[in-house]
Amino acid sequence: LKSGIDILVGTPGRIKDHIQNSKLELSSIKHVVLDEVDHMLDMGFADQVEEILGFAYKKGSENNPQTLLFSATCPRWVYDVAKKYMKDEYEQIDLIGKKTQRTATTVEHLAIQCRSSQRAGVLGDIIQVYSGSHGRTIVFCETKKEANELAMSTSLKQDAQSLHGDIPQKQREITLKGFRNGVFEVLIATNVAARGLDIPEVDLVIQCSPPK
Repeated sequence: LKSGIDILVGTPGRIKDHIQNSKLELSSIKHVVLDEVDHMLDMGFADQVEEILGFAYKKGSENNPQTLLFSATCPRWVYDVAKKYMKDEYEQIDLIGKKTQRTATTVEHLAIQCRSSQRAGVLGDIIQVYSGSHGRTIVFCETKKEANELAMSTSLKQDAQSLHGDIPQKQREITLKGFRNGVFEVLIATNVAARGLDIPEVDLVIQCSPPK
């Protein structure tokens, strides 16, 4: 940063820290890209993003940075919020079109009705049938407590470990490396694992409840 860079990639909190510590100056920035804009402009990040953009944008100026927003999902509120940072004649590019429900044709989808008290046992059987003893499975849960309980359940016949926000970053990396390398077969995670993970050869993905 001290000697000057062309491109900075960062999370809102970290960028804000550098601005506040006078290590980063954004007045001459030419392009701003927000990736996963539906999350970036959600309540958790919106204030931080707005504060950061305030250093680079001047109201009504023709010299404001070019703004590029990327998102896999675009609810109406995303467009409404985005207009604050876009010029009036902004262009919208849709790479999905009307095929909003499109999924991979090579993947089979199954829904199974089950009482929560029976879930661990049913999960153990499903994993055994569809993933076998050596295949890899990711199980998504709503809560950290749920993830921990399932990972410790004796109903699962395979080795399992949990991954969620209370686990320190270093341990998360060790867990993911172990899963990639086949040290254990079942990863039980909250939505902390829902984005940005590259794990090849996963045979089965289970959602313990319909995702919100």
